[in-house]
Amino acid sequence: MKKIIHIDMDAYFAAIEIREDPSLQGKCVIVGGNPNSRGVVSTCSYEARQFGVHSGMSSHQAWKLCPEGIFVHSHFKLYKEISEQIREIFHQYTDLVEPMSLDEAYLDVTENKIGEPDAVEIARRIKAGILETTRLTCSAGVSFNKFLAKIGSELNKPDGLCVITPENAREILFALPIGKFYGIGRVTAARMNKLGIQNGEDLFNTELKELLRHFGKNGLYYYQVVRGIDDREVITQSDPKSVSCESTFDTDLDSVDDLLAELQELVDRLVNRLAFKNIQGRNIVVRIKYDNFENITRSSPLPETTSDKSVLFDYAQKLLIANWESGRKIRLLGVGVGKLDLGEPGGCQQLEIPV
Repeated sequence: MKKIIHIDMDAYFAAIEIREDPSLQGKCVIVGGNPNSRGVVSTCSYEARQFGVHSGMSSHQAWKLCPEGIFVHSHFKLYKEISEQIREIFHQYTDLVEPMSLDEAYLDVTENKIGEPDAVEIARRIKAGILETTRLTCSAGVSFNKFLAKIGSELNKPDGLCVITPENAREILFALPIGKFYGIGRVTAARMNKLGIQNGEDLFNTELKELLRHFGKNGLYYYQVVRGIDDREVITQSDPKSVSCESTFDTDLDSVDDLLAELQELVDRLVNRLAFKNIQGRNIVVRIKYDNFENITRSSPLPETTSDKSVLFDYAQKLLIANWESGRKIRLLGVGVGKLDLGEPGGCQQLEIPV
């Protein structure tokens, strides 16, 4: 049986800003663009989350929800430096490390460098090492596969440690609200609620053919994960030819405002990934999949090698508007960069967005 740990830093960007400026402690810290800009929220402190602020939200909407919020700009160079310190701690225990972004990673510690058979003990040591080195807290999930480890890291935030075993997995999953399942977004959760699926137990009791009828191929994923089935391996780093993000919508979109809002969130995630290994690109790529599954991919050179969010969004939106057949419904949108400058040796892995 595998021993997988998922480490997720607690409100990572906001926590770093608070560490650098202790006067922000206990306040509603929102990392992102100014409220009067077109920026989006990268992350926010737990105090701001109580007002409904969350990552990916427009900065203006965040300000309306939390007018007392303190908006600070991202400092990706610092975030990257601290992320590298954290990854060094991971590699003290195993080289089977799959970074998902600057602030989270999966570790396979089934066989580890210190010969410790207890994955929970390794998770405790990692948490202590991160706190000592960075003065930041993280949450850890320990389980026998990636899906359950990810669920575990979310259950006791912040500074949590949750162990999901074959013996307690069903109890935990059955009680979990459906919107808390990794890979089930708000729109899908709402559709499930209308079908009477409120929690994991309801999902478990729904027949596979019903899930396939309502959710297509994703139905098989939902059917399996509620049963604790996930055979994915922890994948280590490799050098990509491109880095991209994409999102499949639960409801097809045909509004330019909705599409640009989705594009903004995709660019924000893309910039996060580029920052992870100091990668920049010279080419912007936009992918569109229409509701009839027709695919088009368009690219454009950038004025210079860059990872600047405003430049990437500006060129991506121009590509989208120029190539979208206005009025046609879109089911998937993607954005990426190519012709990469990989910076330091080692590269950055191209990651898939779960849908």
